[in-house]
Amino acid sequence: MTDIFKNDLFELAGKVFDSRLIIGTGKYRSFKEMQDAHKASGAEMVTVAVNRVPLDRKVESFLDYLDPNMMILPNTAGCYDSEHAIRTARLAREALETDWIKLEVIGDQTTLLPDNEQTLEAAKVLVDEGFIVLPYFSDDLIMAKKLLAIGCPAVMPLAAPIGSGLGVQNPANLRIMREQLPDAIIIVDAGVGTASDAAICMELGADAILMNTAIAEAENAEQMGHAMKFAVQAGRLAYRAGRMPKRLYASASSPIEGAIK
Repeated sequence: MTDIFKNDLFELAGKVFDSRLIIGTGKYRSFKEMQDAHKASGAEMVTVAVNRVPLDRKVESFLDYLDPNMMILPNTAGCYDSEHAIRTARLAREALETDWIKLEVIGDQTTLLPDNEQTLEAAKVLVDEGFIVLPYFSDDLIMAKKLLAIGCPAVMPLAAPIGSGLGVQNPANLRIMREQLPDAIIIVDAGVGTASDAAICMELGADAILMNTAIAEAENAEQMGHAMKFAVQAGRLAYRAGRMPKRLYASASSPIEGAIK
């Protein structure tokens, strides 16, 4: 880690990470490709769909190819109601021995947009049971406030629908969320398609980004892993630096005031 980042570590629920990029495991063309992309990304946390992997490890799966130094974040992908999501989280806790869960409750099979109400309902139960709940939801400020109020240590608003690669569709929503929740941890989840999308998310004030398809479906996943690593870093630095104001008219880079005549 370079000196410029040493005082800007990412802290979440008592754990500290050098990387602000969280990576997924789906859609890779091979386990080797996944390994190479993960390494290139520099990510220290990887999310795993509990409903889509043999947790007993009786058969080979991508679990056998994960870097043992990466923290596993189980998720409830594939759940369409709060009860299913709660059961899945409990299964993950038992099988993977972790209280961390990325909570995902889908409301529509076509768009894969989240059901915010069912997400909130499940989050209340899981927080009460001692889970560290990271909820995926639409980019809704009011829902973000409700999720934080019940004890979620972070919120995970979408940038665009899952796997769409459309980039940030409502930058104003994320900017407002950052301004209205200055102390909250905001992790943008879903919709990033390329490095510039990741940089924009971070420039808008996100604390971290979770992505999968943008890397896994790139023509060269390893190179895209590198690109995303640098994009997240660049976007974070730009946010901290504070961008120049936008102006309607030109402003000379070399003002004539005080110039030698």
